Amino acid sequence: MEIKSAAVIGAGVMGSGIAAHIANAGIPVFLLDIVPQAVKDNGGDRSVVAKSAVDKLLKTEPAAFMHKDAARLVTPGNTEDDLEKLKDVDWIIEAVIENKDIKHALYRRVDAVRKPGSVVSSNTSTIPLEILLEGASDQFAADFMITHFFNPPRYMRLLEIVAGPKTRKDAVETIRQVCDVRLGKGVVACKDTPGFIANRIGTYWFQVAVNAADDLGLTVEETDLITGKPMGLPKTGTFGLLDLVGIDLGPHIAKSLLSTLPAQDDYRRVYRDNPLQTKMIAEGYTGRKGKGGFYRQTKTPDGARVRETIDLKTGAYRPTVKADLASARERGLKALVTHSDKGGQYAWKVLSQALAYAASLVPEIADTILDVDAAMRLGYNWKQGPFEMIDALGTAWFAEKLEAEGLPVPALVKLAAGRPFYKVENGRLHYLTTQGEYAVVERGEGVLLLSDVKRASKPVAKTASAALWDIGDGVLCLEFTGKMNALDDQVMALYRKAIDIIGDGASGAYKALVIHNEGDNFSVGANLGLALFALNIALWPQIEQATSEGQQTYKALKYAPFPVVGAPAGMALGGGCEILLHCDAVQAHAESYIGLVEVGVGLVPGWGGCKEMLYRHTYNKKRPGGPMPAIAKAFEMISTAKVAKSAFEAKEMLILRPTDGITMNRDRLLADAKAKALELAKDYKAPEPLEIRLPGPGARVALDMAVEGFHGQGKATDHDVVVSGELAWVLSGGETDITTVLTEDDLLDLEREAFMRLVRTPGTIDRIDHMLSTGKPLRN
Repeated sequence: MEIKSAAVIGAGVMGSGIAAHIANAGIPVFLLDIVPQAVKDNGGDRSVVAKSAVDKLLKTEPAAFMHKDAARLVTPGNTEDDLEKLKDVDWIIEAVIENKDIKHALYRRVDAVRKPGSVVSSNTSTIPLEILLEGASDQFAADFMITHFFNPPRYMRLLEIVAGPKTRKDAVETIRQVCDVRLGKGVVACKDTPGFIANRIGTYWFQVAVNAADDLGLTVEETDLITGKPMGLPKTGTFGLLDLVGIDLGPHIAKSLLSTLPAQDDYRRVYRDNPLQTKMIAEGYTGRKGKGGFYRQTKTPDGARVRETIDLKTGAYRPTVKADLASARERGLKALVTHSDKGGQYAWKVLSQALAYAASLVPEIADTILDVDAAMRLGYNWKQGPFEMIDALGTAWFAEKLEAEGLPVPALVKLAAGRPFYKVENGRLHYLTTQGEYAVVERGEGVLLLSDVKRASKPVAKTASAALWDIGDGVLCLEFTGKMNALDDQVMALYRKAIDIIGDGASGAYKALVIHNEGDNFSVGANLGLALFALNIALWPQIEQATSEGQQTYKALKYAPFPVVGAPAGMALGGGCEILLHCDAVQAHAESYIGLVEVGVGLVPGWGGCKEMLYRHTYNKKRPGGPMPAIAKAFEMISTAKVAKSAFEAKEMLILRPTDGITMNRDRLLADAKAKALELAKDYKAPEPLEIRLPGPGARVALDMAVEGFHGQGKATDHDVVVSGELAWVLSGGETDITTVLTEDDLLDLEREAFMRLVRTPGTIDRIDHMLSTGKPLRN
């Protein structure tokens, strides 16, 4: 069975978000909701609820659609006039209110019109499948399952699937495959238990974290400091995350869990009514979607914005203060929980309960520890899952510590008997099963992870900031390894070494290169810390040499006698974007955010970015004739530091070519890039150098006038004018005229000259310093 069309019933936040993401995958989808009573009584658009939801999605930030054109695949309707349209739909998703009677009534109506064999699933997060199927026919039960998305559906990778004893295995496999490959989800099989995996553990985690903060007298800021980076959790911490997801959601989930959990479940012990949160909800302080939450933004009488934090004891707001606990500066989970200050005590109080609870639930909620760890990483953005965290503490130490404090030791921890839950043997990752034996972690077909390659081999070559790995079939992978995957001379050195190792791509052991890593971001560009150091001591010859070496290295990769494929995910900014512009092809993860952002630090792209964007727009068959439209487009993009918000937007901006590929599931990115490299390697020929004619000073004057206009309106700062002037000089061709043919080296010379003039200006040095200090651009 193939999913060619879908429908989502329920146009609330989750339902509309699911519909948007299905459209992101290129699948046409109906979005249906009720006809409001006011419309029935007074007339009007009977599909107004669904249409309003789509309109709202188009304005949502972060964007629900990967590209605005995806919205055209969503067809709004209503459940009274349009239910008949379900007769041609392959997958119907119910996302209505969490009320079993309402769901049952809807299922009966859906079952009467749907085509035989179509899959029906519920996005419920609280109602067991067994209850959802009460009164349903055997055929409906065979086609029914739970597909639990996480909010926001585009960005949260977890998809929990719950199948019943009557659910068709081929239906489950169809939905698993489409959610994995086309929607890009990490699909986890759950058992039909309350809260499934992620919310069962996550709700417990929130409860013990809030309880412990109250018991030990931590402030909101101190709590969020410890339950953020030190624990490997989202930087929002506990209270910041509650604000993000909505404080009012907690009581609903708690009520559902308490009504369905076994009598002996430990959540019943730790659950507490929270009068402060009840008061906050009643007064509209439900988090970011309300008037504020544990944090809120207010304005002083003079209009300045001030961040305030609630006092957990008094309930009154006060100015937010930066928390400072020695335990938070420790490296490693064990060092954190053994620290003597209140932060260390708090960390242990939370972890001892939450990790033990998670361990006690296997195999009740899932068959393997793999599913539990994956659910918490993908659904709650934890760096490590619970069992990986126990390994970081040491299973023997964890068990002894629990026993010493009179706390129960979970059966699975006892079964480990001091052994780790994960181990590497013969270059492969193994996990501990519920039978007490180790099994190999198997990857699905089409999944290739660099981390697996690294466990099983040594690098072909490496420098201080990069490594070269053999990923099989004659393909090498170059990985950035520096902080934030920043680029420096050590990366450039390994690029050049890779060119030497691969050679002509035909006679040696290797025939292609993929540039990829598994960091949160592909690369944020050049190492600004090194650059600022060089600027402060006026190492101008060294700076120019580094710029020139970067240009020539990227050019050498572009014209290498073998194919080079970029495989980015996350941010690819500045020099990280420029390397992609020089690749023969790019296979990008859909959530790639790519752009030339150098103006933010007072510079112009200096490693060929200006040149390549000029070429992209000049040779774009869809653009108007003459050089000026191409120059204007490149100038607009670079001068505003525009970053594509998805790989689809990057194609629209010509950062990616129409022929470049997009992979929805990040785990499949390297395999897809490798396949593209191998395809290109067949009869590969390096690209021919391009020539260009540019108008020179006349074009530069036109661009300068436009910038001066923005400056006069207050939309461009003084130093923006300086930087934009240098960019205009490069893109217009310097002192050339339209009769002169410019080579690639001519354009690189212009870039380098402009770059070197800018690095000498105080405004640029201030911008670089400010970016390193605050992580934000300086508007000077």
